[in-house]
Amino acid sequence: MIAYVPPALFVISWICALLGWEAPGTNSGTPFDENALRWMLFLGMGWSILGGSVSHTIFARDTAKAIGWETNGFQYEVGFASLGIGLAGIVASNSSDPSTWVVASLAGGIFLFLAGLGHIRDIRREKNYAPGNTVIMLSDFGVPISLLVLLISTGAI
Repeated sequence: MIAYVPPALFVISWICALLGWEAPGTNSGTPFDENALRWMLFLGMGWSILGGSVSHTIFARDTAKAIGWETNGFQYEVGFASLGIGLAGIVASNSSDPSTWVVASLAGGIFLFLAGLGHIRDIRREKNYAPGNTVIMLSDFGVPISLLVLLISTGAI
């Protein structure tokens, strides 16, 4: 059921923003779009991808099975890269410098979007409809699209 965590954190990010809860590094005067961006960086990208680091390394066999794959050495490399990307999102969510939001969003957004394309390819070629290969696409595409829209809205890009 680990496949449902990243999409859940994506949805929770939007719920927190819509409820007006203050994201890390914000206060009650923070505009909605910046608050939503910081929630997306913190939960939707940061903690979600950081969790992917743990799942692809410590729980590699279970994670591979949830995706419909066999575990292999490359899975650990994904886990190690996810550690850095997830931490970048968490750090950026606490920064008041918009350039940190952009840089972290580029790293996480490109990583997730291309992973989503890989899942689509796996569905088409292998008919792999495992939850870890299908459900995960909600966050694989939702997070990068949300980050892009929110970066534009805040004027960061």
